[in-house]
Amino acid sequence: QVQLVESGGGLVQAGGSLRLSCAASGVIFSIKAMGWYRQAPGKQRELVATITSADSTNYADSVKGRFTISRDNAKNTVYLEMNALKPEDTAVYYCNAVVVHLVTANLWGKGTLVTVSS
Repeated sequence: QVQLVESGGGLVQAGGSLRLSCAASGVIFSIKAMGWYRQAPGKQRELVATITSADSTNYADSVKGRFTISRDNAKNTVYLEMNALKPEDTAVYYCNAVVVHLVTANLWGKGTLVTVSS
């Protein structure tokens, strides 16, 4: 069974940095797009950043210039480097990946909480 496991969340002061990781495990033939989404309390889940298998990236306007998404295909892992964090970045961050194994599946991790204090 293929699953995504996030790590790296926590509590940080405004202006600080965190690095999130998401590793895909199981029998995987390939991973297409990977990305990070977030959901703040009382709000809908929103896109943060995505990266394709060709390393083409896309960012939400609210994080451009502060967050960087990258991937390590050998490790089936995607990263999110978050700098200059703001209290409004507080949310549960979810990893997403389109994984090709027995079938092609759109998978989600369980989420990791990021809390930015002012």
